[in-house]
Amino acid sequence: MAKILVVDDAAFMRLRATKLLADAGHVVYEAENGRLAVEVYARERPDAVLMDITMPEMDGMEALDAIRGSDPSAKVVMLTAMGQQSIVMDAIKRGARDFIVKPFTPDRVLAAVAKLTA
Repeated sequence: MAKILVVDDAAFMRLRATKLLADAGHVVYEAENGRLAVEVYARERPDAVLMDITMPEMDGMEALDAIRGSDPSAKVVMLTAMGQQSIVMDAIKRGARDFIVKPFTPDRVLAAVAKLTA
């Protein structure tokens, strides 16, 4: 299956997404903020990234820019809370491939990953 990087400052959200993806057969890496996400991405070169927007140290938008700057073909899905639609549109313009509204459903996450890794 695919290598997926899950980036979220909320440990329970990372755990939930990691378990879901691992149970589906994917290899999963985790990062708790954008700075670590950029480091893990450079080291592991995952097939797709699920990334929260609002995080400490480096937010998801800055990390998206850094990852896509080093790898223009990076496949990033933004995880967003309700009410962040304008930020999501900006993320899409910056190269994010999709977005998932939290709290997410397992089917939505698996569908997004399947689409990106097909």
